[in-house]
Amino acid sequence: MSDVIRLAVADDAEVLRAIEAQADALLIDSLGAPEWPPPGDGGERIAAPGFVLVLEGRSTSSPVGFVHVLDIDGHAHLEQLSVFPSSGRQGFGRRLVSAALETARERGYTRMTLRTFAEIPWNAPFYASCGFLESIPETPFQRGLVDTENSLGLDRYGRRVQMTVEL
Repeated sequence: MSDVIRLAVADDAEVLRAIEAQADALLIDSLGAPEWPPPGDGGERIAAPGFVLVLEGRSTSSPVGFVHVLDIDGHAHLEQLSVFPSSGRQGFGRRLVSAALETARERGYTRMTLRTFAEIPWNAPFYASCGFLESIPETPFQRGLVDTENSLGLDRYGRRVQMTVEL
């Protein structure tokens, strides 16, 4: 059986939450972050404007990772990329980002943004290897994300950056 990337469906909601929780645990450990926002609600992710793609691994028909891209005021924003740690380092994250970029292009977007930690290897350096460059928040939504991150105190764990890729 080969890997499959497909749009998420309502039945994926619980596994999306589980994938994010386990992936976040790696980040939390790396940052030494005792307080961290809980994983997103999978059903809300699927219902939000935009799209969620899931990757089903070779040995299972169940998702091992997902990418969530929001449509905010006609702009594509990569909100979350998560892969089960047990399925990590197999290229699944890169495949999901590539699929998200292609899906966004097909839907008529001209660029995609995201927010991430600058120095965590599987954050900004990874996204840079996928073609994203550091950028300045331009839209009210993007500036609102900076405000939300500040209110959550995420900057105490490292520098946060916005990144953009032209599609």
